[in-house]
Amino acid sequence: MSQISLTFPDGSSRAFASGVTGIDVAEQIAKSLAKKAVAVSLDGRLRDLAEPIRADAKIRILTREDPEALELIRHDAAHVMAEAVQELYPGTQVTIGPVIDNGFYYDFAREEPFTPDDLPKIEAKMREIIARDSPFTCEVMERDKAKALFKSKGEDFKLELIDAIPEGEEIKIYSQREWLDLCRGPHMTSTGKVGKGFKLTKIAGAYWRGDPSRPMLQRIYGTAWASEDDLAAYLHQLEEAEKRDHRRLGREMDLFHFQEEAPGAVFWHPKGWALFTALIGYMRRRQNSWGYVEVNSPDMMERTLWEQSGHWEKFGDLMYVTETPDERIYACKPMNCPGHVQIFKHGLKSYRDLPLRIAEFGKVHRYEPSGALHGLLRVRHFTQDDAHIFTTEDQITEECVKLNEQMLAIYRDFGFEDVRIKFADRPDKRVGADATWDKAEAALKRAVEAAGLTYEFNPGEGAFYGPKLEYVLRDAIGRDWQCGTIQVDLNLPGRLGAFYIGPDGEKTVPVMIHRAMFGSLERFTGILIEHHAGHLPLWLSPVQAMVATIVSDADAYAGEVLEALHVAGLRAEADLRNEKINYKVREHSLAKAPVMLVVGKREAEEKTVSVRRLGSQKQEVMTLDTAVQMLTGEAIPPDLQQATETKAA
Repeated sequence: MSQISLTFPDGSSRAFASGVTGIDVAEQIAKSLAKKAVAVSLDGRLRDLAEPIRADAKIRILTREDPEALELIRHDAAHVMAEAVQELYPGTQVTIGPVIDNGFYYDFAREEPFTPDDLPKIEAKMREIIARDSPFTCEVMERDKAKALFKSKGEDFKLELIDAIPEGEEIKIYSQREWLDLCRGPHMTSTGKVGKGFKLTKIAGAYWRGDPSRPMLQRIYGTAWASEDDLAAYLHQLEEAEKRDHRRLGREMDLFHFQEEAPGAVFWHPKGWALFTALIGYMRRRQNSWGYVEVNSPDMMERTLWEQSGHWEKFGDLMYVTETPDERIYACKPMNCPGHVQIFKHGLKSYRDLPLRIAEFGKVHRYEPSGALHGLLRVRHFTQDDAHIFTTEDQITEECVKLNEQMLAIYRDFGFEDVRIKFADRPDKRVGADATWDKAEAALKRAVEAAGLTYEFNPGEGAFYGPKLEYVLRDAIGRDWQCGTIQVDLNLPGRLGAFYIGPDGEKTVPVMIHRAMFGSLERFTGILIEHHAGHLPLWLSPVQAMVATIVSDADAYAGEVLEALHVAGLRAEADLRNEKINYKVREHSLAKAPVMLVVGKREAEEKTVSVRRLGSQKQEVMTLDTAVQMLTGEAIPPDLQQATETKAA
């Protein structure tokens, strides 16, 4: 019998007979490990413990406590839920049930709608199934036999799924006692390994295969964790997220709204636009200080340009397209990069002109399914703080190191200290030769190493034109948000005919570094609102001070206070309504006004104000001049504050 070599995490290798299983290996290491083992990792890919291993590989035996096992816990929980539903509601068809961030879902075809009252019943049945501790077993089945099996069960959707599996690919059926499903796997060893840390969270509708012309299914969402403590922590996070939901806070703060006539597009109200433009102003100042030149490129360009760039082939189904009476086809830009290449090409460039840093606050347009839209966090039309740096190959490392420092400094200014970096390499759907990708990935890795960065590997998630670094921000309640990116592109400039004259007098294709720090400004605004629970730093607050009167006799003085605030450059409003002051305080606290200046008859006579901070019951009386000076100092944006401190030093 032929032998294979398996390499363990400590670097040691051992020979085994070809066809050995993960559980066999675990038993040879230690009986205790075999009892705890739930799956095996072969060259970084999860596999069933019972699957034969027929080639040399790097191997890890996984237990339920390993982070990678969490995906399996959720996958198994989805199968357990599907079995529970079919036990409780005979005649229900199961369709697909993938693992998603923080949980899982399954789509069901059933005439009668599920209700929230059904969820506790399904959970109780799931606990029964988990207590049975039924083994997961896998059978590879012939296509015709698999179709006959599901047809006999009335599972029509499974027949379509089987037809979609490419010829030559295995068709796997996973069973847990009598219940079974079509599934790629892998799974843990038994239903009992799911544990008690799960909960069903909500019911929603979903079209079959995401197609509005296909049947509407019922989707049940759930979450699953390695322990009940982890589940409790996650449910608490959900409660906090509900309180911080930017859509609700956006209404209360009167920042923006959406409506059906423009799905996925934001209607910015005056206060929301003040916040949005404050972000742009901050980034513009930063970019100016870092040597960028700001440009603006057309929102709509002809199809031929998008074909040359590769966007039409790789991104065409997500682009908004129109045909004019002269039969020319145009597309709204989904990205700014082709326009920036055209600006670079206008006029002869020398290597002495590089690096050339071009920036734009460009509005881009990308189709998203209506079910995926989510307030500011997922829109169809958004503004990017987009920049493209044209460099020589020798300048890649230096520029990327600078970009990393700039990126982290910006996130600190907005209250994000916990930032994780992911390295994403070539996707399956891409442009350019493998040799070009090898070169781009090596260059970005050199930059990462030069910056001394710790990063996670995110395989296959690069842009279609180049590898990238993704900057993931962890917010105040522990959620992760991918925002900024740095991408090294050795493909697009050449496709679009860009060149500079090198020191040898020859035409040379530049390297193009794509860079976004906020990413989508709309999305970053939503993240900021939720991170700060609406209580934004004073320099960002749409209304930095609210002047509120106690009695109408103070109206004239309130006008003086408002004027003094405006002269000092503060965004301020006045509430002169004939309402009780406690009512005004509650209302403006709900709208997240960071500071209230309360004035009555005494304050008017003494030229003072009573300062009340959001979230505090304490009031501090001070002169108007003192209050204005104090608030003016607090409202200085962090970049300007740092510049002042640097000069003073």
